[in-house]
Amino acid sequence: MSIEFKEINYTYGAGTAFETQVLRNLSFKIEHGEFVGLIGHTGSGKSTLIQHMNGLLKADSGQVLFHGQNIYADGYKMKELRSHVGLVFQYPEYQLFESTVLEDVCFGPKNLGLSKEEILSRAKVALAHVGMGEEVFDKSPFDLSGGQKRRVAIAGVLAMRPEILILDEPASGLDPAGRDEILHTIRRLHDEYEMTVVLVSHSMDDVAEYVDRILVINEGSVMLDGTPREVFSRYKELEAIGLAAPSMTYLAQELREKGLDIPADILTIDEAEEAILQAFGKAGEEK
Repeated sequence: MSIEFKEINYTYGAGTAFETQVLRNLSFKIEHGEFVGLIGHTGSGKSTLIQHMNGLLKADSGQVLFHGQNIYADGYKMKELRSHVGLVFQYPEYQLFESTVLEDVCFGPKNLGLSKEEILSRAKVALAHVGMGEEVFDKSPFDLSGGQKRRVAIAGVLAMRPEILILDEPASGLDPAGRDEILHTIRRLHDEYEMTVVLVSHSMDDVAEYVDRILVINEGSVMLDGTPREVFSRYKELEAIGLAAPSMTYLAQELREKGLDIPADILTIDEAEEAILQAFGKAGEEK
């Protein structure tokens, strides 16, 4: 089970004065169960790319393969693809519209033509997956906190039982507690259910903390592809295209310049804490 892009090209406003090529010979493959971070500066093509993953946009040329099948082939059932590839847009709570939380989460499964019993079952299970209990079922989604609204919106996609979950800036606009809550939920879904997750984010700290692989998109193509440690070790290249490394990476560099013996490739707060404690421990032993 995988999704693969082969030489994808896409142009906005073809034939007009606003014609802009957004994706250029874009090629990569995401295997089942991966947790992939998608990063790039504003306008690099990230949002356009993810809309090709479930057929919302169609490439000018190239192929998108889902489980080895070309989604542009004659007779391919795009509706079925979208039931397997779930896309959560930025600020998904703005798309909540039903009078109760449960009704809102039921909306997606209803469109699959399922029985009433199956629809309710899927909705309740999806809400449980994001930590929302029966006490919110009959509440208006508009009475919830920002983080709760975001979780309900994600539950609406999960109720479709996607194999691949794509999230465009899922923590955007939330306070620190809400951000951590959402990202922990996404990581748990990946770990417990072996769900393939694609996370689009501008936060290098979040990407370093949660994903296992990073695709760096620049001018519509893959510039870098590797583990967080591999990608962020090349932070000078990232800075050249308007990106950065995680904040702990810069802290590590500053401490090394001041003579502290810690690794240069630190990415997270936990790694920084451990390295600093070890460094001071060594310094104490030397005395």
